[in-house]
Order: sequence, then structure tokens, then C-alpha cells
Amino acid sequence: MGNCNACVRFDSEESKQTQNRKKKRPDRKRNLYDDSDGFRSHGPIRVLPDVIPMSHRTQISDKYILGRELGRGEFGITYLCTDRETREALACKSISKRKLRTAVDVEDVRREVTIMSTIPDHPNVVKLKATYEDNENVHLVMELCEGGELFDRIVARGHYTERAAATVARTIAEVVKMCHINGVMHRDLKPENFLFANKKENSPLKAIDFGLSVLFKPGERFTEIVGSPYYMAPEVLKRNYGPEVDVWSAGVILYILLCGVPP
Repeated sequence: MGNCNACVRFDSEESKQTQNRKKKRPDRKRNLYDDSDGFRSHGPIRVLPDVIPMSHRTQISDKYILGRELGRGEFGITYLCTDRETREALACKSISKRKLRTAVDVEDVRREVTIMSTIPDHPNVVKLKATYEDNENVHLVMELCEGGELFDRIVARGHYTERAAATVARTIAEVVKMCHINGVMHRDLKPENFLFANKKENSPLKAIDFGLSVLFKPGERFTEIVGSPYYMAPEVLKRNYGPEVDVWSAGVILYILLCGVPP
């Protein structure tokens, strides 16, 4: 599910692979906040009244002013929002509780909030500011990124020079290292899940969308097939993997940076 800003994810519908290897997005979302390309299977239907037990129970409108729509997905809508006191511009992902129909849906939201709340602040990871919950929605207030996706800049350039690609690859490697040190496996690393904070050429790059992420312990192995096909490590399909799958995904991103097309 995911984050932020010109992109936080909401849905979990199965990714569609394309045969076209030209400069087309391999698993294009409908908008920057839509997570329709990550996929996973669903469990039995179950509706839970409280999705995020530790979220604020006050009205989000008491603290923030919700503005224009930034994007929408299967589970909700992301809005531009403004802090009433500081006037800071942020992104608010409002997830409809009525659409969280399965235990997996609910657990995805809970885990995303848990992970984003527990990982340390990092200049290259979008920050979760606050969570609110009312009778209808769960609201995730996050840092706003307005510079667009890494993928869009790759398309605009055709491909990156080796020097420019090295800078981006170093940032991605630092994010992966930070996540793994803190016991977090992202499981859906791809250019669409890295946003630029602003439109400047030297803008900071930030990882978003921890909706498919999971906490892990050293030596723990996983069997659930999740992620986006173009960036998915073979071990995921073999249902026997650990945090090394993030390194594979980072390598695919580096290939696309240099070549402009997926491997």
C-alpha cells in the first residue's frame, strides 16, 4: 500500500506483464498513488472495525486541511493536505475501510503503518507523519514529494550516464542497507517506487510504498509471491527467499537506468 506524494499505493491487483521492451513503463500504474501493479493472493473475507489501533481518533480536519485530489486507487484517494498550524504541505492517503474486505487487506495496511512508523528517519525514505482513523477511513499523512517518479526521468532522458546512474544506484543501495539493518524487506523496489522530492535536477530521491514490505529475522525465509514481475527475483517465484531479493530488484533498476529498457 503504501506513500507518498506523487505516489502512495492503495491496491493490490495483479501486475500485468507486457511484451513490449521499448520505452514503455513495464508495469505502469494509473496514477502515481496507485499500487495496482504489485500483487498478492487474498485470504478469507473478514472486516475489522479498527484497522490501526494506535491511530488518532480525533477528526483529521482538526489538524489538516484536505485539498485537491492527487490520485486514487482501489482502496482510497490521496489528497494534498496542509497542516493548519505550520502550513506545511503534505500528502494524505485516505483508505476506505469498507474496501478492506479481507484479512490480507487489513494486515497490509497495518504492516505498512508499523514499518513506516518504526524505521528510523532517513533522507531517502518518505516519512509517515501521522495516522488518523474514523468510522469510514484510515488516513495516512505523509511527506509530500512533487518531483515525480524516477521512471519518468528515465523515460525523459532515454537512459542515464554511468556517472548519473551511479549516484541513483548509491541512493537505492543505501535505502536497501538501512531497511535490512532494521529488519525490513521492501519486496517491491522499482523506479515507480522512488520519488523525487521536487523538480530540481539535484532533488533528493525517496523510497515510498511499503505496502508489500515485511519484517524479517536473520535466516528467516519467505514463500509468499509478491512484488512486480519485471523486478521480481527468481527466488520469489521458487517460494524460498530472504532480503537478498531486494538486491536483485536494485540490480534491475540499475540496468534500466543504464539501458532505458528492462532486461
